[in-house]
Amino acid sequence: MTDTGNVDGWVEAGFEPVREAFAANFAERGEVGAAVSVYVAGRPVVDLWGGIADPAEGRPWAQDTVVPVFSSTKGVTAVGANLAIERGLLDPDEPVARYWPEFAAAGKESITVRQVLSHQAGLPLVEGDISLDDALSWDPVVERLARQAPLWEPGSQHGYHMRTYGWLVGELLRRVGGGRSPGRFLRDEVAAPLGLDFWVGLPEEEEPRVAAVVPPTDDIRAALAPFGDSLLLARVFDNPGGHFNYDGMWNTRALHACELPSSNGIGDARSLARLYASVVGEGVDGVRTLQPATVAAATEQQVRGPDAVIMVETRFGLGFMLGPSFGAANPRRCFGHAGAGGSLSFADPDAGVGFGYVMNHLRFDPAGDPRSESLVRATYDALGARRS
Repeated sequence: MTDTGNVDGWVEAGFEPVREAFAANFAERGEVGAAVSVYVAGRPVVDLWGGIADPAEGRPWAQDTVVPVFSSTKGVTAVGANLAIERGLLDPDEPVARYWPEFAAAGKESITVRQVLSHQAGLPLVEGDISLDDALSWDPVVERLARQAPLWEPGSQHGYHMRTYGWLVGELLRRVGGGRSPGRFLRDEVAAPLGLDFWVGLPEEEEPRVAAVVPPTDDIRAALAPFGDSLLLARVFDNPGGHFNYDGMWNTRALHACELPSSNGIGDARSLARLYASVVGEGVDGVRTLQPATVAAATEQQVRGPDAVIMVETRFGLGFMLGPSFGAANPRRCFGHAGAGGSLSFADPDAGVGFGYVMNHLRFDPAGDPRSESLVRATYDALGARRS
């Protein structure tokens, strides 16, 4: 049995395999600090945390520690976008320019909201030089994207909009959300009703709780080599302006305070699990964030196949990654999003599961992150044992 002395929190009877897998991540897989949470049928059954939140300070990972979750943010943003669709604020088949008239420039007048949400718009990067201050200031980036021409015929293929997804979808939310910033929209309409400890645009008073991102041990570009010789991936990877490397910049107040609805969400595992639990089954504590018909439409496959940017097969609905394309252990019907370095959050409508895993030590494993996969497998092993 794995020593679980590095682990705090609790599991419901029957979910001990998840605690074992979580402890093994520290003992065998180089975990530094992390948390995992699982909901089943609207109830929490796993809430674990452990390790070191900030190695430089020796600060332990506490129950209330939060951490940047990178592209797991996109799943939260997708919930917000689909909520706007459910309320009639957005129509997925209408041109983006209906809501954002400036976007029609450079041949983009026919790009639809659906194409933006499913990475088909052909705008995976911000072209040209841009200062870091401008890249973190919203308007300079969205104005550039509005002026740009797409890199491919919209709708003809899909390619992961690694960071531009956040500006494109976020600007749509700003346009239809009464002038609120996208982070404010997500806070008001998604996080607050569920009591989530999650922000896109972190308030300064929450800063002391943030775990420090620990850069990957190995060279990232070497880890990306199996994806193939893709010039576009090389251009997108640290875009815009070459500023977005996976280094110490993710530990700065400027990066935490700005709003990047693609990649700078800061929160904890239980908030991600609770959010995804709220969109399946009966929801959580009487709150169903998205209605069943909305979820069915949002998780209908929009694209599947070789991704023009990251050069592997991907599968998307309306903003959500669809299983098993974001984790070999994930069932096909699950939906959610993975984040750079290892974070993972998803819903499984068949099993009634909401799952969240966050960590501070970044790894880039083209074959899949063994830390999250071990936790997912342990979760389903526990579910199978309970039902047998």
